[in-house]
Amino acid sequence: MNELLIGLVGALIATNQPLAVSNLIQQHAGVSVTLVNPNDPAEKALAGLMARDDDVLAGVDKWIRDNNAFAAQGAGESKEALNQRIRARLDSVRKDYEDFLRRFPNSARGHLAYGSFLNDIGEEDAAGVQCGIAAQLDPKNPAAWNQLANYCGEHDLVTNAFADYAKAIELDPAEPVYYRNLAATVYLFRKDARAFYGISEEQVFDKALALYRKAMQLDPQNFLLATDYADSYYGIRPLRTNDALGAWTNALQIAHDDNEREGVCLHLARIKIAAGRFAEARAHLNDVTNTAFADVRHRLERNLIERENTATNPAAIGVGETNLAPIHSLPALSNGVPALTNPPPFAPAMAPVLTNAPPAPPPASHLLFP
Repeated sequence: MNELLIGLVGALIATNQPLAVSNLIQQHAGVSVTLVNPNDPAEKALAGLMARDDDVLAGVDKWIRDNNAFAAQGAGESKEALNQRIRARLDSVRKDYEDFLRRFPNSARGHLAYGSFLNDIGEEDAAGVQCGIAAQLDPKNPAAWNQLANYCGEHDLVTNAFADYAKAIELDPAEPVYYRNLAATVYLFRKDARAFYGISEEQVFDKALALYRKAMQLDPQNFLLATDYADSYYGIRPLRTNDALGAWTNALQIAHDDNEREGVCLHLARIKIAAGRFAEARAHLNDVTNTAFADVRHRLERNLIERENTATNPAAIGVGETNLAPIHSLPALSNGVPALTNPPPFAPAMAPVLTNAPPAPPPASHLLFP
């Protein structure tokens, strides 16, 4: 029986089992694991509250979809009436969270869950405050740092986001979402990344790509992650043709259905047209039969013809696409908040929890531990 297994057996007979197991795993594996005590009154109450939160949000989504369907038939309630009904329903959940946190003010998971709820209903500043409190109360909880980083990245506090994603990765290096989020942030905010890490733009691209590859190593069958990685090559000049083709070929291999496969074929065709590999590009375009892709396919077919003509007649006018911008943009960060056209100013309430390094937790005397 190895040392870790012996320690786990000992932890199971400890008075505080979750804390003992969590500490042991961190000591031996270098990974922070937040384990929940199912007998903790706060956790029992929170589990029921989070279930109600999920049910209410699902119900609101159904109300909206049903009302849209009725409206398409000339029926349905007014937008004002529906919004009022939705607001009343969401306010009841808000009140439940506020009541819970009055009873259990030191529940880090409670603050994190409340922050997620506020984010879901579009109250990003308030959500950021709750995530910051959660990170202070439980600085070993990687999800808290991830969500706080998401807030910072969306609200022009990018260097905070870099530090907070790094903290989440340090605490849970086996979670692909954290690498993916940091990769997207480094890629999108290249100027900030250059200054923060003290590297060149070329090295910024390399760093973002390496983070994407690490996420893919941990989650190799994630098609959306694979396409995020492949899509990122469009922003690099000069285009790293072979690397981009390798990335899209990998995405093709893990596509789940014809729709995903044909979408990847369009990307492969586009890059191969730019690389002068016209016969291969045409073969990819011939594989696209979905009418939803018809416009893109026809545009690429015209571009292919123009590029072929240019290759045989250099004096030809109209060389087609030379600037390969992405066909689709990078998605929002996982568990993140949607980007705002005019983000609100920095909220003073965030000042205690937003720094360029992860904040230290409050004094132990102010905390209650299970």
